[in-house]
Amino acid sequence: HIAALTEGISRRAAIQRQLLPVMLGWFGDGPDPDAGLLAFRKLSEAMGTTHWYLKLLRDSGAAARRLARLLSGSSYVAQALPQLPEAVAWLDDDADLEPRGREALQAEMDAMLRRREEPGEAARAARYLRRRELTRAAVGDVLDQVRGDRGTTMLTPAADVALRAALRIAVQTQTEAAGLAEPPSDFLVVAMGRLGGAEMSYGSDADVLFVHEPRPGAEPEVADRVATAVATQVRSLLGDTGPEPPLPVDAALRPEGRNGPIMRTLGSYAEYYSRWAEPWERQALLRARPVAGDEGLAARFGDLVDPVRYPADGLDPGAVRELRRIKARMESERMPRGVEPTRHLKLGRGGLSDVEWTVQLLQLQHAGRVPGLRTTSTLGALHAAEDAGLLGAQEVTCLSTAWELAARIRNAIALGSGRTSGAKIDVLPSEPRTLAVVARMLGYDPERTQDVEEDYLRAARRARAVVDRVFFG
Repeated sequence: HIAALTEGISRRAAIQRQLLPVMLGWFGDGPDPDAGLLAFRKLSEAMGTTHWYLKLLRDSGAAARRLARLLSGSSYVAQALPQLPEAVAWLDDDADLEPRGREALQAEMDAMLRRREEPGEAARAARYLRRRELTRAAVGDVLDQVRGDRGTTMLTPAADVALRAALRIAVQTQTEAAGLAEPPSDFLVVAMGRLGGAEMSYGSDADVLFVHEPRPGAEPEVADRVATAVATQVRSLLGDTGPEPPLPVDAALRPEGRNGPIMRTLGSYAEYYSRWAEPWERQALLRARPVAGDEGLAARFGDLVDPVRYPADGLDPGAVRELRRIKARMESERMPRGVEPTRHLKLGRGGLSDVEWTVQLLQLQHAGRVPGLRTTSTLGALHAAEDAGLLGAQEVTCLSTAWELAARIRNAIALGSGRTSGAKIDVLPSEPRTLAVVARMLGYDPERTQDVEEDYLRAARRARAVVDRVFFG
């Protein structure tokens, strides 16, 4: 690799001969020096004759050092940079790595869509914008020890904007396909799960509900047919395989699950929730957050589901027992075979699920009388529970510490390995090399790699003690 980068008499080879001695030292400081050198070669070849690339690295010691740290520490970033060469320029200015804000992203997306009439091109633009923000967040996380807030400030807004673009494209396309001048319905996409809570990770799907409301004078059959086509196209535009990373759109949390219609009217939701809502469905609605579509329909949907998810009288004992039964069954049946329950970051004892279910039980029981609990945020609800006297300060500290550390470790695994899906990203690594990458990503000293394992197991153990008392009683 060194020979390939430095041989010859070209200006590029001459600059590489200047850069490599110091960059090799920086690669050597990272957890995977060989991978760093290989990634640097691939990036340099991908950049080709780009005039500013080597000049930036030669003239900016900060950019060169940061690049070496990224390439030797994160397979995710090493794979992303050749696909987005302009991202290298961010390394010279901290401002380029800061969150753009949902409004700024939306304005940029609107401008991109105005220039693209063909649905496929418009969808690629939406997915490109999300990929760029994923890369921006990843670079910032690797350089800044995987901060826990980028899921809220960067990953979730990028997904929100992509969903808004996909809905806009699908409504226009399906309205024209039906031979109509105007859409027959108002539409709404409701974020659920981690998307609804603004707690997206690098591997999160987009859990959603699709809602429509036929406009006055629209034929019901036509409105239903167009609405179903809109929901189907939204999923296809964002989730199909293509040159840009997919955002799988999952509507499995809808009434009747995968057996129910993918798109329902507001009245259909009202009838279902008033007659058949199960405790777990009330729980799922705690994360419901309108993300795209008609604002009036969003307000009416909120008015509909608030009494379901924030019951004035709390939960009856039977519903509490049912939630405990489902949680215990999930722990026993969904845990991957051969994985120690204490090491599973999502389903394990004291992991993400434990904390979230505990918080959500308190919301179902008390949000009817405690307005502060009416939030989709896990940490926000935890602190509201403390303010209301439902949890002690020490209990909140135990739960929030375990939850935040589990989320950070999951993101560090994804960034280090380059894998954003699969069972391994949910398990605390035991293999020394992988654990070392994760530990360095989280800011641990190279000589104290095992501390991340000890810190998490201790935090999870303390959190589980709170869960046993508060959730399981």
